[in-house]
Amino acid sequence: MAADARTTSTPPVGYGSEPVTTDAALDGAIRRDQLEAARHSILCALAINCLLGLACFAVAFQAEQGMIGGVWFALSACANLWRVYLCRATCHGLDDGTSPSQGSAIGAINRRLRWSTIAALASGSVWAGLPFLCGGYTSPQTLFYLTVTCGITAGAVGYVISFSRIPIAFITPPLLSPTGCLLAVGGFDHVCLAFTVLIYLLALARTCRETEANFCRTSRLKNAANALAERMADRATNDQLTGLLNRAGFAEQAELNPAPCLMMLDLDGFKSVNDIFGHKKGDEVLGEVGRRLLAHRPTAGLVGRLGGDEFAILYDPALTGIPVRALAETVIAAIAEPFDTFESGRVGVSIGIHLGGTESLTERLVCADEALYVAKSTGRNRFHTFDDTLRDRLDMRRDAERDLPDALMEGAVELWFQPIYRVHDGEMAGLEALIRWKHPRHGWVPPPELIAAAAVTGLSEQLLGFILDRVCQMKLALCERGADAVRIALNVCPRELAQAPLDEIILGKLRAFGLPADGLEIEVTEDTALDVAAVSEKLANLSAAGISIAIDDFGVGYSSLSRLRQLRVNRVKIDRSLVTGLGEAADKRGLVQAVIDLGRALKLEVVAEGVETQSDLTALRAMDCPFAQGYHLGLPMRADDVLDAVAPTILKVA
Repeated sequence: MAADARTTSTPPVGYGSEPVTTDAALDGAIRRDQLEAARHSILCALAINCLLGLACFAVAFQAEQGMIGGVWFALSACANLWRVYLCRATCHGLDDGTSPSQGSAIGAINRRLRWSTIAALASGSVWAGLPFLCGGYTSPQTLFYLTVTCGITAGAVGYVISFSRIPIAFITPPLLSPTGCLLAVGGFDHVCLAFTVLIYLLALARTCRETEANFCRTSRLKNAANALAERMADRATNDQLTGLLNRAGFAEQAELNPAPCLMMLDLDGFKSVNDIFGHKKGDEVLGEVGRRLLAHRPTAGLVGRLGGDEFAILYDPALTGIPVRALAETVIAAIAEPFDTFESGRVGVSIGIHLGGTESLTERLVCADEALYVAKSTGRNRFHTFDDTLRDRLDMRRDAERDLPDALMEGAVELWFQPIYRVHDGEMAGLEALIRWKHPRHGWVPPPELIAAAAVTGLSEQLLGFILDRVCQMKLALCERGADAVRIALNVCPRELAQAPLDEIILGKLRAFGLPADGLEIEVTEDTALDVAAVSEKLANLSAAGISIAIDDFGVGYSSLSRLRQLRVNRVKIDRSLVTGLGEAADKRGLVQAVIDLGRALKLEVVAEGVETQSDLTALRAMDCPFAQGYHLGLPMRADDVLDAVAPTILKVA
């Protein structure tokens, strides 16, 4: 079985070069392994073949068929000697150290495999002559010869696993021979036995194919690993797939050739290529991207693949005369050109740019990555330059990661609550818990940054415990003021839901406070639906206990009707991007109305987020939306302010 894998062979490149794709080396290595394993296994099998042949001759002699048995055994011995010769004879490409990737070597190996197959067929044809020793399987020795036939064919399949044609060639004649004899004898028992032998032949042939496929897969992996090990010294600084510098090589060259402009590139839409067309096609795309980047590499510039679908360019705009903006636009246009089998626009690139070469490369990559994040968040095929605003955000993230542990201990982190109202009567129906932290240097830290800082510092579970404590305290206080029906929602990020025993933590906290589960709601974002298997059991446990499950930011992510059912969802929250400006946007009204109607059909509560104006609220009332929240209805408040608002009566919307 010829291998179909592809490997790349790339000479060392300081600034990148065209990758050279070859498969002869791997194909030849697999063929070599097949022949080598076949020779060894055939020699082992031939010993048993000779012993069984001798036993058949002895039985024939005892049954007064000595002459025929002697001729048969002589023919079998000749066939076996031929097979031994083929196994022992020197083979070009296997025994002389010649690389199996050379055409002459692979040709010699293939010829030896063909001759070994022919020799196996000759030996099997001799074994097909056993009916001459037992009167066409009618003599008393029939059972012995059938048993020997089954044994020797099964043994051939078990021994020679590397090249299926050899055992198939050997077993086919001796199994077809008794099949024909049994059919010729006739009778129900003999016909059934004949078909049994035929089925046995087909099963053995299939086993041969499967074992060869497994052998080739194992050989492919082994030889690919060996090839990688042999090339590792030469490839320590180069990416094998694209021919570009890898991360280590890029860093090494950047130290030797510093330049003021660093571009970090990340492909847009590449994940869908892997998902839809497969990783092999994805690798081809990466290789083509490498070639396009090399084609537009500025003079003395560095081009590298940092990993995955991330690339980098380092160059001096003053030296080359190419403005940063011009190069970024050129690269974006080059990557946006159609790929083979892809329609235009499927793959693009976003670019983050850092200017200035005083920092270390590691620091510059961090800065460029920050700019890249902004570029990707604004759409496909964009570039963004690292500036003071991003510097402040990066500093804030670093300071947040450093200072969060102390902030939690000192009570600097707070939990605020934003009301959720029933649209038809304006009564407050719930609260959404929102984490807040005013950093002494940076001011209010955005919740996503706070959550990310907790994850980086290993404080996610501690932060969750803090939030649950404050939520439970608020729920107790609401009950004391007669607002038992007000449900409190808290947001849970997908990482926490997938990694932490969130269901046990939440239910344990409710038990500790003596609170019913139906007063709590868990909000998960739509990207949680991407991995239903990782979260469905935990959400099911929470739902079974009585906790409501809500999908946040509905309408802009990945939810499907089946996943809403799998995640035990009770409520969907329409994303604010669809609600804000609803009164003036007819296209938004159609989408929002569709979600409201869907919720009504599925018996799901629907909350419209981001109600900013009276016009938005009026439009939602006209659509019969059940619940709403937003700055027009109520700002996030501290716990004390919420309690003041609900006492002595429930807050109403004006």
